[in-house]
Parts: sequence; C-alpha cells; structure tokens
Amino acid sequence: MATKPGILTEWPWASLGNFKYLVLAPFVGHSIYSFFISKEESQRDFSYIFIFLYIVMRMVHHQMWISLSRYRSAKGDNRILDRSIEFDQVDRETNWDDQIIFNGVAFYIAYLKFSETHHLPLWRIDGIIITALLHTGPVEFLYYWIHRALHHHFLYSRYHSHHHSSIVTEPHTAVIHPFAEIVTYYTLFFIPLVTTVLTGTASIASVVAYAIYLDFMNLMGHCNFELIPKWMFSIFPPLKYLIYTPSFHSLHHTQFGSNYSLFMPMYDYLYSTVDKSSDTLYEKSLERKAELPDVVHLTHLTTPESIYHLRLGFASLASKPHTSKWYFWLISPVTLWSFFITWIYGHTFVVERNLFSNLKLQTWAIPKYSIQYFMQWQRDSINNLIEEAIMEADQKGVKVLSLGLLNQQEKQVNNNGELYIRRHPKLKVKVVDGSSLAVAVVLNSIPKGTSRVVLRGRLSKVAYSIALTLCQGGTQVMIDGEEYKRLKALLNPEVASNLVPSKSYASKIWLVGDELSEDEQLKAPKGTLFIPFSQFPPRKVRKDCFYFNTPAMNIPKHLENVDSCENWLPRRVMSAWRIAGILHALEGWNEHECGNKMFDIQKVWKASLQHGFSPLTTPSAIEAEA
Repeated sequence: MATKPGILTEWPWASLGNFKYLVLAPFVGHSIYSFFISKEESQRDFSYIFIFLYIVMRMVHHQMWISLSRYRSAKGDNRILDRSIEFDQVDRETNWDDQIIFNGVAFYIAYLKFSETHHLPLWRIDGIIITALLHTGPVEFLYYWIHRALHHHFLYSRYHSHHHSSIVTEPHTAVIHPFAEIVTYYTLFFIPLVTTVLTGTASIASVVAYAIYLDFMNLMGHCNFELIPKWMFSIFPPLKYLIYTPSFHSLHHTQFGSNYSLFMPMYDYLYSTVDKSSDTLYEKSLERKAELPDVVHLTHLTTPESIYHLRLGFASLASKPHTSKWYFWLISPVTLWSFFITWIYGHTFVVERNLFSNLKLQTWAIPKYSIQYFMQWQRDSINNLIEEAIMEADQKGVKVLSLGLLNQQEKQVNNNGELYIRRHPKLKVKVVDGSSLAVAVVLNSIPKGTSRVVLRGRLSKVAYSIALTLCQGGTQVMIDGEEYKRLKALLNPEVASNLVPSKSYASKIWLVGDELSEDEQLKAPKGTLFIPFSQFPPRKVRKDCFYFNTPAMNIPKHLENVDSCENWLPRRVMSAWRIAGILHALEGWNEHECGNKMFDIQKVWKASLQHGFSPLTTPSAIEAEA
C-alpha cells in the first residue's frame, strides 16, 4: 500500500479474495458456449475463445519468470543486489494476477462491444510493424513522462510508492501497482492495439506478440540477476538505447531519481536521466560468479503437490505452511508431469539462499518425492544423488551439510548418513543429521512437571535418545512391544525402572513418530498433547487434542532472506535438523554427526539459544494439566 493511498488504489474485486476469478467466469463461459455449442457458424470465432488461452498464457509466462528468477538469485551467479526479500514483500505482491484479470475483462468487453475485433486473421505483417512503431514512439515517450510525474512527491506518496516498497525486485514486482496506475499503463499499452484494430491491420499474431513482448521485458527487467549478454551490445551498439537490462532498472529501485524508461532507455539518454553507474553495475553483475555457501541443507520433495510450495514454485504458497488446496486438481496434469520428471531428472538443485551472521546458507533439494524413498528399486538412485550432493559440497568448500527429511533414513537409505562417511573417510565437509538438536527440542517441548509420557510410532535414533534421557531424569516412559526390550538393554538397572512396558494410554503427553496409527490416536485421553519426534507430522485425527509441530525452533531476526516456509512449519520457523547444520558451522565443531553419533544434548541446546534461536510455545492448557 502507498504511504498515503489515493483514490482508486484498491482493485474492484479486492473483496472477493481468492474468488476474484469469478469476474472472468461469465465471459469464459459465453466464449466456450459460442465456439463449441452454438449452432450458428458466425458465432464460432477463434478470436473470442483465444482470449481465455491468452490469459492462461500470460499466467504461465509470469510463473516461468518467477521460478527462473528465484532459482538464479539463490545460486548467486550474475546477482545484482544482495539485500534480502522477506515475507512482507511476498504478501504485498500476492495480487500480481489482478492486472491479468483486468486485461482479460478489457479484452472480453472490447470483443463484445466492437465488431472490428471479431474474426481477426492469424497474421498480418503491417499490423506488427504499426504496433512496433507505436510502442517505440508514443507508448515509450508518454510512459517516460508519466513515470517521472509519478515520482513527484504528491503522486509518489499516493500511488507509486507502493511499487517502490520492493527494493530488491522480483518478476512479480513488475506488476504491483495500485489500480489507478495499472489503468493508466494499460491505456498506453492499448494505443497500438486499438490503432491496429481501427485500421483493420490487427491480427492474433500482433496481439500475442505485443503481449509477450510487454510481459517478457517487464518481468525480465525486474529480475535480480543480469542475463543480457554483453556481445549483443558489442555487435549492435545502438541496442543500448532500445533495450534495458535488469541492472539498469534495478538502479531505478535503489536510486529512485534515474532510469525512468519503460523498456527503451533512449529517452533517459535524451533527457539526461541515466544513472552514471548503469554500465558499471551491468558489467559487475555479468562477471559475478555463483555463490559458494558455508552451510548446505539437503532436503527433497514431499508430496506431488509440494512442487507448488517450493520457493521456486508459487511464491504465495511457498510463503505459507504446506497445506493441500482444493484447486490443485485443476492443474493435476502438471502435477503428474512433474512427478514423472523426477524419475528422469537426476541432479540436485538449489532452492533457497539465506544469510546468518557471516555464514552463507543454501538449501538444496533432491528431485525425489517421499514415496520414492520407500521404493526398493529407487534406493540406489537416491543414495547416489545424496552422495553426489555431498561430494559437490565438499568440492565447493562447504563447511557443513545437514541431511533433512528422509535423506537420513536409518534402515531404508543410509543409516543417518553414516554410509557416505564410510565411503569417503577424507571428507572435509561435515555431514550432520541433526539428531542431537531434535532430541533437545522435543525434551524442551514437554511441559514442565510431566511425570510420565507415552512413546508411540516407529522408533528412531532420536526416539531412543529421548527415552534414555527421560528415564535418566526420572520421567516414566510407557512403551509397548519389542522396543521395550531393546531400550531396557541400554539402561542401567537404576533407571531401567522408569521404562514401563505398558499398553496404557493414560498419560496426556504423547511422544510420537512415523507410523502412528489412527486407532492409537483415538485411544488417547481428551486433551492429549501429541509431540512428534519424527521429521513428518502425524495425521491429525483428534479435534479434542493438541498437535505440536515437528522438532523446530523460531529463528532470530538477523537470519535474513527468509521469504518461504519450510514445508508445514510456520513462518520464520526452522526444523531442528536444518538449524543443527547452522550451529555446527557457527560453533566450529570439527566432526560428523551421523550414524549412531550423538552430541551432548545440553551443549547443543545452549548453543541454539545463544545464537538467537528460541523454542516454540507449548499449549498452556496442557502445561497446566500435565
């Protein structure tokens, strides 16, 4: 929102929220009916139904740019600005699609009102030439002066300041403007379109080409990495007046009083408003190499829908905890296609970059879904991908690599990473499974005064350590089955009495892992607190009970560039396994934490608190009853 919002700031359909696409429904329905169902041949006009395809094309184009931009900025090569992007910017830019809805409505109304727009030919070269000339002349010229006017304090505070709230730009930033500003811009962009329609030179090709050009240049110019090669300007020097670069427009967002042009800098050169550092920043950005991280967290895809929640996916979904959406079925073909791609594509990719103190952090993802980790014939492939990622990190001089989610499975995959240490005993990068901090987080999530807990689900290295620590501290641990015998063998007689072989479900504090059944949950007393010790949260069956997060902590304010959620965790909350890698590097611990290796739990917990991480809040009602 602008600092002093002016009139026509809000979009007309803002109150509809996610149902704003219903604005297009009558037009889309009528175009489909006219083309496929109507018996009158004159009503079957491809130009009419193409408007819907045009809207979809623009949305796909936008998404391609945001995915590419986030991927490249995370890697670091050719990055322009190092400043961070936070959740407030993502929230501010969630309505990037409003201008596409507006464009669609305008096209539909124009079609219904003006017969000249009917049955447009597929191609006319004269219309394309007219469009190009009108854009270069009136559109660019008028935009330049309107843009300068918008930087006058009166209009800037009421409108344009909303756009400039984003210092580090992303493709979505390009179209984040108040409604009145978008109407002004589209009025300019319609000059070539209206002219060609009225002169009878319009074609589907001229409309589509102009739309692609506008989106391409606008989205490209708001990327935070440089991609226009230098040889283009060397071959044809006047090109610098006809095409801007991302670094050229980035200076407009950092310096404000220069580089006003839309896409063609010739008017900035003509009126002497080119920033003097434009060429220097352009060359500096082109020369910048990919960033070498200090800490890498290795994760993977979870459900097929998780591709949309990746930071490289839909920005608005990535900024919220992972939940399934009803409208995902509309894009199920894309989901299925991406699932099959993971069976073919075989290389880890960079998802995110963060900065903590002087540490450069990156998150890498294995292109495999959770279900594939349980397929016997996929295990060798997955182990090879993890091993390749570790070796790549070692070659790049990474200090610590932490294993997230199922990349550290004990039996199914690699015994908490021990497999790779045995294969490569001279590894310089320290491989961390984060179990010690996960144990510490769970132990500190148990309400004070708790005298007994129920331990259920598939037990792991973390679960065994939790049980042993609780028994040693005098807390009774109720456990059932063969696991009781295994745990008891690890305890000395003095504390073994705290391990209780019981099928009782009386305690209201349950420590749960994977494979916790629905039947077991139904046997828990009302008001039970389920505290997971596993990487994945249990399925919530009970509405009269409390479900705590998987082991995680709040991150400190000085951990920068956090604009997405880690799977199902809330904003600015990080899994214990991921934090463990950061602590390992901060503390300079020069040993691996994998296999059966465990660090001193209290030492790890104190280190996390000292570096600004803080525990999540346990429901107070449970604490009172425990």
